[in-house]
Amino acid sequence: MKVAITGGGGFLGYRLAQALHKKGSLPDAEGRQQPISQITLFDMVFPADADSSFKYVQGDLNDEKAIDALLGTDTDAVFHLASVVSGGAEADFDHGYRVNLDGTRTLLATCRRQKAPPRLVFTSSVAVFGGDMPAVLDDTTTPNPQGSYGVQKVICEYLISDHTRKGYLDGRALRLPTIAVRPGKPNLAASSFASGIIREPLNGQPAICPVGRDTEMWLLSPRKVIESLIHAYELPSSAWGILRVVNLPGCTAVIGDMIDTLRRIAGDRVADLIEVKPDPRIEPLVRSWPARFTNERAHRLGFSADPDVESIIRAYIEDQGIRV
Repeated sequence: MKVAITGGGGFLGYRLAQALHKKGSLPDAEGRQQPISQITLFDMVFPADADSSFKYVQGDLNDEKAIDALLGTDTDAVFHLASVVSGGAEADFDHGYRVNLDGTRTLLATCRRQKAPPRLVFTSSVAVFGGDMPAVLDDTTTPNPQGSYGVQKVICEYLISDHTRKGYLDGRALRLPTIAVRPGKPNLAASSFASGIIREPLNGQPAICPVGRDTEMWLLSPRKVIESLIHAYELPSSAWGILRVVNLPGCTAVIGDMIDTLRRIAGDRVADLIEVKPDPRIEPLVRSWPARFTNERAHRLGFSADPDVESIIRAYIEDQGIRV
């Protein structure tokens, strides 16, 4: 069983690789557990202390030779996490489409050249929704993205479904909530602050919250998203049927409540490092994203979410070994 992970140098991709390495096996198309013989990570950069257990391919998603080096002709499992994040895709229109759409098409074309159709898990986003939405979204809500990132993601969902229909691969797409709390440095995602307003104060650093306290977001912890990615892969093709995308469960977080929860856990000294300062570039985009779902299909498929914001914050504190 050969596994490829695009975006493997990022936090989620690298953490997924570690989880798969620890797990040691994945099911094949017939549902039989097969030992993982190789995990190859693909990205522009990798951690300086990269684990020698993995194989690394450095390159751009649009570089066919690099993608050939990643997949070869006998890759069984593909986890496609690489993308230009929401704020970056909005700021640089051409770059967003070149990576998120054209890069995905390059990857899918290489998947078609495998000896056997690979199973592919794609990380989409709740940013595919927007505009005039119901108060609570369900599995029948039509995507209507209000940003380039969401447009690119929903196009890729359709491409993966069509490749699956043609038998070129066995695809499944997960519409991820905002993932928080992420360690490390802020990125260009418009949602990056959702991690920053927890991470930076816990590190003794000030943080700017670019949205009002009443802003709502749909959140999922890194622990749960890794669990969801592996579960999505392990589900048999028959469980997905003709619908190859699912809205992942999450929890609705009110930004003011997140700040108040951090205050309750870590104290005033930490929470007072957060300054609420709405940004007219970021706030409208974040508010266009949905924050409440029913997730009936996801629950039927066996996906689950964090119970509340407090559990998400405490999971981050535990994972990072922070003393509060």
